[in-house]
Amino acid sequence: MQRRDFLKTTAGAGALALTASLARPVMAISSNTKYKETIGLQLWTVRNQLKQDKQATLQAIADAGYRQVEFGDVGQGLELEPICKDLGLKMTSSFINWQSICNPQNKKAPSLELLIEDAKKLGLKHLVFGYIAKNYRQKADQYRTYIERSNQFGEMCKQANLQLCYHNHAFEFEPLEGEKTGFDLFIEGFDPENCKFELDVFWAKIGGWDPYQTLQRLDGRVSQVHLKDLKAGAKVCYDEGQVPHDAFQELGNGTIDMAKVMKISEAIGVEQCHVEQDQSPDPLKSIGQSIGYLDRL
Repeated sequence: MQRRDFLKTTAGAGALALTASLARPVMAISSNTKYKETIGLQLWTVRNQLKQDKQATLQAIADAGYRQVEFGDVGQGLELEPICKDLGLKMTSSFINWQSICNPQNKKAPSLELLIEDAKKLGLKHLVFGYIAKNYRQKADQYRTYIERSNQFGEMCKQANLQLCYHNHAFEFEPLEGEKTGFDLFIEGFDPENCKFELDVFWAKIGGWDPYQTLQRLDGRVSQVHLKDLKAGAKVCYDEGQVPHDAFQELGNGTIDMAKVMKISEAIGVEQCHVEQDQSPDPLKSIGQSIGYLDRL
């Protein structure tokens, strides 16, 4: 998995033992949201568990009530596709290697054409450009280059019946030119049809932006949302590597109103939502707790 490999991880060696205890009949999320039928889990949440046992981890995700998974990269999707199909887990979205857009000269980065080809094999609907390494995001002109490439790639995706979207962290909300941020540049520069957003409400809030207002500002331009909760008292932090691990909370344990997020999301045309928790001492228990909270909304 190539996504966000800069973050420190916790082993969670005994987490797979919880698989049986998490198993329960699939519970629908509150009927007042359309996302109950498609609620997903971004697999970065359980990256360590997948390394230990792919089958048991995906089984635990399905047993907890998740209807789909979002891959960390398309290669991971190709690897996990047979298990996901057997478990009835839908596959509609995957991150891509960020270097395919930011550093296409890197021979290890898949070509844009190959990404589309593999996405079509998986039957995906969304491809997600979801990270920019630190030395690639220092200047506004770097952002403008990625905007141009994203719009071009987005047009390629559109022709293949795919939707490209950009997933934020917190660094995009740090001022670059006066008061203008990288996220402002993305809003101004992304073609509204060719490159939409996958808004991560945790990263928006810890980056100093109101997630509800941001969603409303992006009316019609957000295709997916990451549901992720932020610990009370967490300070604004633009460096994703410096965020304390306990800032990442299970849904309902933090400060973000998930019912409000989903209500706004539905009003502005968001297609689907995925739960994610970047850090947890017990990821499988956390994902069960988070979907349990959504069930009770």
